[in-house]
Amino acid sequence: MDPLDIMTNLEKVLPNYQAIFSADEQRVIGYEVLGRIKLKDEIQSLGPFFQDENVPDEYRIEVDDFILKQAIDEFLQLKDPELLLFINRDANLLMLDHGESFLEILFNKQDSGLKLDQIVLEITEHNFKGDAEQLYHLLTYYRTYGIKIAIDNIGKASSNLDRIGMLTPDILKIDLQPLRSTSTLQSYYDVLYSISLLARKVGATLLYEDVEVDFQLQYAWKNGGRYYQGYYLDKPKREFIDRDNCKERLKQEFQRFISSEKKKLERLYNFTENFHQRIHQLLAKIEKQYDDYNQLLEELSNQLDDCSFRIYICDEDGFQQSVNIYKNKHWEIQPQYYLKNWSWRPYFLENIMRMRIDKKGFLSDVYSDIEKGDLIRTFSFPLNNDHYLFIDLSYEFLYEEEGLL
Repeated sequence: MDPLDIMTNLEKVLPNYQAIFSADEQRVIGYEVLGRIKLKDEIQSLGPFFQDENVPDEYRIEVDDFILKQAIDEFLQLKDPELLLFINRDANLLMLDHGESFLEILFNKQDSGLKLDQIVLEITEHNFKGDAEQLYHLLTYYRTYGIKIAIDNIGKASSNLDRIGMLTPDILKIDLQPLRSTSTLQSYYDVLYSISLLARKVGATLLYEDVEVDFQLQYAWKNGGRYYQGYYLDKPKREFIDRDNCKERLKQEFQRFISSEKKKLERLYNFTENFHQRIHQLLAKIEKQYDDYNQLLEELSNQLDDCSFRIYICDEDGFQQSVNIYKNKHWEIQPQYYLKNWSWRPYFLENIMRMRIDKKGFLSDVYSDIEKGDLIRTFSFPLNNDHYLFIDLSYEFLYEEEGLL
């Protein structure tokens, strides 16, 4: 679309609204403003216009401001102080006048009843080319007026998590579009997990966008998403939809997710209990027959050939008190691991303390093995007050056991 066609038909530019739903209330908590233009009886998105850096800055700012003023006027007609209005802004354009013109529009609308704490400013961090510290100061200034900050399009392109953390957003918008791909890599899920940890650290709310099918909604629900947005729930419309538009549907969906997750957790609990008993009984039979741990591990490997590919023993400080016994088609001894220390691993000492207090084994979360790259789990078991047994369960075994992956 020629930018001049837009500038000469500004009266045909109008805002559309896409609803954002909450997990806790199962209702609309706000609307994102999206620019559209009606030309020749056809509604077209203005996304390409705003994203085209060849379009003069003043053109994009003028159209942005035109849409914003319309959107606020229509939003105020709802007379609902609980609703939020999500407004996209290019951070590079925002910084041209240090955000003053944007703030002036909001100030002018206060006389009409706008409360600035109903505004959520969305920016895309990975597109910003300026000084991150100056942007941080601007966003901090906005916050003094109650304006909330959302970082958009996380997961769609490379994002600097350090810079996102520095900007301390109120909301992180995670793009779920890649989940539709049949070749989605585990690394993508790992990145999303890292983002969810960052959100927790900085106190940000997770908003999952581009939810287009039910399994994406389930993923968002299971992975800390408080807010959801996408065609599966509501497409952008010229008008605002009723806040309870999807309430019953979401309640039913969440109930299905809850039931599924409870069954999975129950299966996980039962597996852990049964595997604990299996290890306990094995050790009761064979532990006293051997003078050193290496012999013990050799016998365990024979008994656990169906499920494990690595077994070793550590003390409570993380120093390995045995060799590794490792399965690579056949079991082999890896003496180089004796006395290596693993206390640097996340949750290692926490897990040792858990075993010491509970006096029983437990199953780890699914994670990627450093050496093999496969998804695995580790079963940890207290041998005595000082030493702990670690049994790495193979991907093949987990795949065959329902609910372990």
